[in-house]
Amino acid sequence: MPDPSTVHGPEGRIRLMVLHGPNLDLLGQREPDTYGSATLPELNAALEGHASELGVELDVRQSNHEGQLVDWLHEAQEGADGVVLNAAAYTHTSIALRDAIAAIGVPVVEVHLSNVHAREEFRRHSMLAAVCLGSISGFGPGSYVLGLRALMDYLAQRR
Repeated sequence: MPDPSTVHGPEGRIRLMVLHGPNLDLLGQREPDTYGSATLPELNAALEGHASELGVELDVRQSNHEGQLVDWLHEAQEGADGVVLNAAAYTHTSIALRDAIAAIGVPVVEVHLSNVHAREEFRRHSMLAAVCLGSISGFGPGSYVLGLRALMDYLAQRR
């Protein structure tokens, strides 16, 4: 795992990456009863606000493409102290993302807007959980905030 003191961004701030997976660009219009009415830009703005309060620099990205998410996880190895990842549907299917998380040596927190354990059977298994620092689901946009806070607590303990 990279030494957090060597990865910090400007002014020594911790740098975290937030990665949103497939279909999260449709937040606000896609199944609002499940995912809420907030749009992705609104969610990102809220995350930036929380990051500012925590003194954290965020790099927030979204892709519908599995390989792009893998590439960004690889980038995190050199440019981030940790990652908050909502891999969305890839959570349940992607060995490639699982292997990327295992390979990079950067702490990753898996997050989900909905409670995946209260949904369809196929959503109850995560291919990623075993290689992530932890998993948070079911709190809507708050899942991301909890993920940021958990990652910050973890990094603080490692110092």
